[in-house]
Amino acid sequence: MSSENNSKTHQQQTLDLSIALLERPSVTPDDDGCQDILSERLTQAGFDCEFMYFGERNQSGEHAEVKNLWARRGTTDPVICFAGHTDVVPTGDEKNWTYPPFTPTIADGYLWARGAADMKTGIAAFTVAAERFVANHPKHNGSIAFLITADEEGPSINGTVKVIEALEARNEKITYCLVGEPSSTDTLGDIIKNGRRGSLGAELTVTGKQGHVAYPHLACNPIHAAMAALAELTNATWDNGNEYFPATSLQISNINGGTGATNVIPETLKVIFNFRFSTETTEEELKARTHAIFDKYFENSKASYDIHWKLSGQPFLTPEGKLVTACQQAIKKVTDINTTLSTSGGTSDGRFIAPTGAQVVELGVRNATIHQVDEKVEVDDLGRLAQIYEGVLENLLLGDK
Repeated sequence: MSSENNSKTHQQQTLDLSIALLERPSVTPDDDGCQDILSERLTQAGFDCEFMYFGERNQSGEHAEVKNLWARRGTTDPVICFAGHTDVVPTGDEKNWTYPPFTPTIADGYLWARGAADMKTGIAAFTVAAERFVANHPKHNGSIAFLITADEEGPSINGTVKVIEALEARNEKITYCLVGEPSSTDTLGDIIKNGRRGSLGAELTVTGKQGHVAYPHLACNPIHAAMAALAELTNATWDNGNEYFPATSLQISNINGGTGATNVIPETLKVIFNFRFSTETTEEELKARTHAIFDKYFENSKASYDIHWKLSGQPFLTPEGKLVTACQQAIKKVTDINTTLSTSGGTSDGRFIAPTGAQVVELGVRNATIHQVDEKVEVDDLGRLAQIYEGVLENLLLGDK
């Protein structure tokens, strides 16, 4: 098969499967049959497919709320896992879309649909890459696996994290994990994520005493009580980062206080803030320093405070090694560019997989339109992404042959 024909085959196969997945309105946590499509194809390629259900049962008691797919071909190490999610975020008002969000449309060189970038085309490219690799190398070394969830865009409590717990309980380990999140910025493969910052959220409640604004001595204003502490909190330097991570940052995303009346001092103030933290600090250190700041200002205050913490994920890093090199070489072969390593951006399900000891890298299409109206992806990138994924398999599983 010529290189040109090989590229066209990757392209058409990935495009067809992408459209089949994008037609299904699988808004979190509804998979809407996407995993059934994948399971049928992977079974034909020799994978053992297992559906895992976690969460609340529906009224009929037939299935759990969240559907997950674990598929594996092979029984030996290393285990190369493609991880991704079939759920998508809501579309918003569909009238604002150029094309209906669940009617995949090819126009102007793009494939338009909700989930086109984040990340159904990545899953399609995974699948085509695995099918073609298995067809060419049916007796390959090691194992190839798929971990697909429908609970990534939502609370992420009944998806990848639960599958990993189940795999760990039966001592089934992932060696290398390639997450298909849209990592690219300006051109396909220009950036891969070899780590992510941790995410620690906080809900602060400051309690004072309600009263009339004309009689402040009879009240305790929680807004005033919190201002100095919040100022110090937002101006603090938490760390300076390192060669892989930027400095830890804090952002306040919501402040809410007041009764709706202009002449009433409220009883409570609620503040939501979030740390995105590097490996230079820990969850415990961030909590301790935050409490120390508030304790200082509230020690002699009539107001009181309480903080409810939620850890969404620890920071993780995959240093340069076999997986990173395999991705870099595959990208170079297909796109002729030298990729850049990055740990920027939000969290991904890689945060649940990395703690098991797996090397984790995120590699996917461009992220310019993710979660936006008119989400889209370059059609030409689909086949090339499948070729990159197939190249990663070749680099990791054929090296000893």
